[in-house]
Amino acid sequence: MTTWDPASWIGRTESCADNIDTGHVGRIASSLGEPMPVPGEALPLLWHWALFINAQPYDALGRDGHPRRGGFLPPAENRNRMWAGGRLKFVRPLLIGVAGERVSTIADVTEKEGRTGRLLFATVRHEYFQDGVLCISEEQDIVYREPAPPRLQGSQPAPQAEWSDSVTPSTVMLFRYSAVTFNGHRIHYDEPYVRQVEGYPGLVVHGPLIATLMCRAFVRANPGKEVQAFSYRGLRPLIAPAPFQVAGRMDSRGTATLWAEQDGTLAHQAQVQFGRDGNV
Repeated sequence: MTTWDPASWIGRTESCADNIDTGHVGRIASSLGEPMPVPGEALPLLWHWALFINAQPYDALGRDGHPRRGGFLPPAENRNRMWAGGRLKFVRPLLIGVAGERVSTIADVTEKEGRTGRLLFATVRHEYFQDGVLCISEEQDIVYREPAPPRLQGSQPAPQAEWSDSVTPSTVMLFRYSAVTFNGHRIHYDEPYVRQVEGYPGLVVHGPLIATLMCRAFVRANPGKEVQAFSYRGLRPLIAPAPFQVAGRMDSRGTATLWAEQDGTLAHQAQVQFGRDGNV
């Protein structure tokens, strides 16, 4: 049970400016195995997660490598952090080489009893602007759980896919994605820590990376379709270096289901809403 009022964190805000520098975007591209973009092009889907970062000094970090809680995010010491899911609306593309701003607000903080102990849920609303115009509206769900053995086995069978890409998450891939997103969470690169402290059998693949790869697979399989909204959630972690698949299928006019699977069971799920030439 927390000793502070979760509701007292609701409404807190922070902002971060970013030039969407071409050099850094090129490093994102290299980390994902993509061609080098050029200034003025639209930033590919979900690459903004490697931008608009308020970097913290070493003495402001917690044991897990994340910024110490109790600043913008609520205090949740001695709990393990998980990126649980989120929802995005793509209003207009962020353009490479054009300055922008992220404005973030704590939308909700609640504590619940889960199967493995107390869970603290924080929902953060992000809005991304260029030239004062909203480009992306996003909500992120973050969960802080009391230390407990992580759930590693899938129980939901994966659907029949219409497209699928195979991913082998090497240690170099995880390190480079951590570096390009300035993500210090040690579960992605520090094997003694991830095994001995958080109880995983190996390095954990980043949730944002999995979501980015799911979106990329959709775009590759469906050229000409414009993604207008994307929602996603994690069901269980994926552990490197075991291969997994990012896949999907069409649902109905204007929607598709995406997922990440391993050994025939689901690990992450997502849905996109899309149009062609701006129409659903």
